[in-house]
Amino acid sequence: MAPTAAENLQVQIFKSLTHPVRISILDILRDGEHCVCHLEAYLGFRQSYISQQLSVLREAGLIQDRRDGWNIFYRVVEPRIYEVLDAVRRITGPENLIEKTARHRLQLPSLQPSNC
Repeated sequence: MAPTAAENLQVQIFKSLTHPVRISILDILRDGEHCVCHLEAYLGFRQSYISQQLSVLREAGLIQDRRDGWNIFYRVVEPRIYEVLDAVRRITGPENLIEKTARHRLQLPSLQPSNC
């Protein structure tokens, strides 16, 4: 029996959550929309790498983008995804990549998000 469209979407969503950077991106977007330059500043990864991860989240239907001049802003479309992430953290513990990165880096001003 072939999987239904809903089953395929479920699998795509779970696959999108299998990468720690994608989970961290969702964590950053918890408080509202952000542009790629903010994600770069928070995570310390190159724009091209972050864009690849954003593409996976967008294909899974978890985020949307909006262009404002030169900047592209991303936001979570389905906030119930945080219920899933929070449930997993109750099982595994609260640490995430953002917290880990903050512990291992000096808090340099260049890592703080700027006003694009």
